[in-house]
Amino acid sequence: KYNCHLMEKIESENLLHRAFSVFLFNSKYELLLQQRSATKVTFPLVWTNTCCSHPLYRESELIEENALGARNAAQRKLLDELGIPAEDVPVDQFLPVGRMLYKAPSDGKWGEHELDYLLFIVRDVKVNPNPDEVADIKYVNKDQLKELLRKADAGEEGLKLSPWFRLVVDNFLIKWW
Repeated sequence: KYNCHLMEKIESENLLHRAFSVFLFNSKYELLLQQRSATKVTFPLVWTNTCCSHPLYRESELIEENALGARNAAQRKLLDELGIPAEDVPVDQFLPVGRMLYKAPSDGKWGEHELDYLLFIVRDVKVNPNPDEVADIKYVNKDQLKELLRKADAGEEGLKLSPWFRLVVDNFLIKWW
């Protein structure tokens, strides 16, 4: 896992890995955001979508049909990162809305080069964040998200957004929402 996040390896060997990004909305269509933990190797303390991670090399997370492997991985990581039980986020409720390929450096040493599956889900859930994974959480409506983007662009409050989240927001999310 560390090798494929080293910018030196990404650049010299063009290493690419699979990822997924979950966008969980409650029944009021507010999006759950998380601030990544300070201990994260890439993009620590950066605000991003609900949950981001990587499918493991295991049979249940390698299934390509209808992004089932990514959906299984998302269910696993929602429990790990945010304490959301599997029964609150049934695999068949995730809507795979597409994939994106992107590359982004984090701090010079670390970075991302991912084929990222975008998974949307609308569910009311109980959240119990894992402090090793998540520093903070908040639900935002569309206007609050636009204000968050404005603050990040202006450099206010030291607010930073993950590059993959920003790509999805700028190119897809606001129009979809």
